[in-house]
Amino acid sequence: MSSSSARGDQWTFLTNHARVLLWLARDPEVRLRDVAAGIGITERAVQIIVADLEAAGYLTRTRVGRRNRYTIDPTVALRHPSEADHPVGDLLGALLHREETPDGPPEAEAATR
Repeated sequence: MSSSSARGDQWTFLTNHARVLLWLARDPEVRLRDVAAGIGITERAVQIIVADLEAAGYLTRTRVGRRNRYTIDPTVALRHPSEADHPVGDLLGALLHREETPDGPPEAEAATR
């Protein structure tokens, strides 16, 4: 097996920062331990990512009783210079809209089986 094919199984299109943001967008009151379990990273890693996202202005954390509620600001621009003309809300809208669609095109449904 070549090193490029071994490496090819390891990369993904979304970063853990994007995955955490998507989880919080789906459920603003989710526990970070549940986010960690769903993504497959440690709870501490999720805490660091949430702190990064909060410091960059992508989300705010509000204490509600014993839990936190996360509010995402969809107007904040993406960080990379080549995507800086797009707000994070565009990314979330595209990915969340796709997930919430109950019936996708038949060819897409067949491909997932």
